[in-house]
Amino acid sequence: MILVSACLLGENCKYHGGNNDNETVRAFLKGKDYLAFCPEMLGGLPVPRDPVEIMKDGKTVNKSGADVSEAFAIGADKSLQLCKENNIDLVILKDGSPSCGVHYIYDGTFSGKTIPGMGKTARLLKDNGMQIISENDL
Repeated sequence: MILVSACLLGENCKYHGGNNDNETVRAFLKGKDYLAFCPEMLGGLPVPRDPVEIMKDGKTVNKSGADVSEAFAIGADKSLQLCKENNIDLVILKDGSPSCGVHYIYDGTFSGKTIPGMGKTARLLKDNGMQIISENDL
């Protein structure tokens, strides 16, 4: 069973209300059992919402300056529960996301610059032994 970022399957759950529909991900999943999820929505954040980045101090803050770390922690915890409850073998995440980034995230300045790093959900899942990849790894 595969857990996959819902935005990669065309679900409009991205912060601005759009998605990251990805044909490569869709082709990979064809004929496989999978479950789509959005950790930010699991954490109670609405769509649309202000963009969020991880600050140097580790807090997750939106562009308006509000600390949304608790919502990100809740979403990560619920994502881990989904993995455990559904015997997930692989998780495909959207790189760059403050939740799902596998190889890179935005640098916390809201300037569009990226840095090597992991999103909050990606980190929790990896630390708990889940196999995680980004859409770019397919």
